[in-house]
Amino acid sequence: MDKRLRLLAVALLVVLAGCTGGASMGGGDGGGESVSMSADVTSGEEVEQAGGDELPQVQQRAIIKNGRLVLTVEEFNTSRDEVEATAESYGGYVSDSNERVVRQSGGTYRAGELVVRVPSENFSAFVSETKTLGEVEHVDTSSEDVTDQLVDIEARLSNLRAQRDRLRELYEDANTTQDVLAVERRLTEVQTEIERLEARQASLEERAALSTVRVSLSERPPGPAQWYDTPVLEAFSESVNGVFVTLRAVVVALAYALPYVVVFGGLLALFGGGVFVAGRAALNRMS
Repeated sequence: MDKRLRLLAVALLVVLAGCTGGASMGGGDGGGESVSMSADVTSGEEVEQAGGDELPQVQQRAIIKNGRLVLTVEEFNTSRDEVEATAESYGGYVSDSNERVVRQSGGTYRAGELVVRVPSENFSAFVSETKTLGEVEHVDTSSEDVTDQLVDIEARLSNLRAQRDRLRELYEDANTTQDVLAVERRLTEVQTEIERLEARQASLEERAALSTVRVSLSERPPGPAQWYDTPVLEAFSESVNGVFVTLRAVVVALAYALPYVVVFGGLLALFGGGVFVAGRAALNRMS
């Protein structure tokens, strides 16, 4: 009977720990995150917080570096290959790329972008060398120190894993449905939080280890074409087409004007004839 009461008390403490033990954390971890402190009761012993005496230590600063370069190049395909070769020489690779053909009145040219992942220790060297591959139009670099976030995540993971181990022990000792359900529910919550923090930790570590550089390449747009650059046969063909277009325009204009010429010409002729007849009759009377 005493054991049963003790397990019920443990279940109650576990539920209360899940409701009131959360702590909200910010600082670039995607909004507030709730972490529950572990609780354990064994033969009336006090509740202890796992990992309270030691904090994980990070050996070096974890810094996420990002960059963007916009270059004007002579030939897109050649410059793209050079960027890929430069990335490989620094231990990186091209993760994504795109290419397009831009059309304008003066002709066409190629442009595109490459997303390069390069080890953070080679970030500056890669950017400097890539800048020499063309005419630099724009350069932008940024960095974010996520060391404190990783320290915080590791500390919270340590506490949660210790709490998970204790909950598993309580689950093994539970001998009533109520006790089992209470411990099982809390164990699921703790495991979900552990998996979420581990995913966040892995993402930050991966981004800190490999910097991201976006390299935009664009050939120089062609200028407006001069009339004397047109080939002779093409010029002759365009001239012949121009003659036919002009003749067609004249015919169409006459077709539009003909009804007006007939109608208004006839009226003018009648009016002029009447004036002529009246004038001649007046002259005859005067003579």
